Amino acid sequence: MRIEPVPMDDSERLVAEVSQALANGMPLSIQGGNSKSFLGRPVHGTPISTCSHRGVVSYDPAELVITARAGTPLNELNATLDAAGQMLPCEPPDFSGRATVGGMVAAGLAGPRRPWSGSVRDFVLGCRVLTGGAKHLRFGGEVMKNVAGYDVSRLLAGSFGCLGLITEVSLKVLPKPRAVSSLVVELDAGDALRELSAWRRSMLPISAACFIGGYLHVRLEGGMGSVASARDRIGGSELDPRFWDGLREHRLAFFDDPRPLWRLSLPNASPLTALPGDALLDWAGAQRWLKSDAPPATIRRIAQAAGGHATCFTPHADSDPFAPLPAALLRFHRQLKRQLDPRGLFNPGRLYADL
Repeated sequence: MRIEPVPMDDSERLVAEVSQALANGMPLSIQGGNSKSFLGRPVHGTPISTCSHRGVVSYDPAELVITARAGTPLNELNATLDAAGQMLPCEPPDFSGRATVGGMVAAGLAGPRRPWSGSVRDFVLGCRVLTGGAKHLRFGGEVMKNVAGYDVSRLLAGSFGCLGLITEVSLKVLPKPRAVSSLVVELDAGDALRELSAWRRSMLPISAACFIGGYLHVRLEGGMGSVASARDRIGGSELDPRFWDGLREHRLAFFDDPRPLWRLSLPNASPLTALPGDALLDWAGAQRWLKSDAPPATIRRIAQAAGGHATCFTPHADSDPFAPLPAALLRFHRQLKRQLDPRGLFNPGRLYADL
């Protein structure tokens, strides 16, 4: 018989460890499930784990809001929502089944549905966070409009723990769609992007679109009638819906290639660009995964010329994982870091050398 883990408030231990680190001037390396430890610069600090601080604090399906502690496994949160016929619309990756709610927000990674539903940041309503002054603060709340000035809870999304240690998060959730259908159509890349553009203008209920190896993969979600009508227009063959899980979790054969993995984030409807390697087009072309041995500077120049940026998902000795920030934006990041973590306790250098 499986014994379910007991929900636990371990915030006192976390506050004590941060207070001790502050007193000793000792940097901390925040750890949840370590499912995304490969992404970002290495952190040299004393580990502080959120895994024992876990459990759903509150959940009201009628209000479409769930609040959970940072160490709650993402798969447990998804199971709770699934039982009520609801979901996290941003479809964050789990990566090896160890991802936690705090790590999901800190990394800010979203799955195939992201262009149509929104990012992780868009669904963060509020949070509790331990600052670099060892203060346990609450930001935001459990409604969509509840703040003035900086929305700190959403600033934490994608910060990779560099601004503070997230202890609790309130998230907006949505009902699962009534009808879902996945199709695959044989097309070349140019035709696939043109078709996707036309389907977008026609308001087809698309919730995922990926092109790889001469085939366009499309997921439809919505009411029974709208999904059936879209199926008739798109045509093609039935696609195993598990394809989207494989894409989100990087389990498709494409990701087995031993070359470094790059993520190019580009503006919507960006034209096809010659890339030095093998590419998979996700998010209807706005996200392009690239397997390539090309120099990092070459890949970043291509992404920048297209109006986007490139992130290396594979540790690379010749390059930082994240694209350099413009001077004005870097200055803003430094100011924010000084406000929330003036002693540089949390994940020093994970994003950039001085953040």
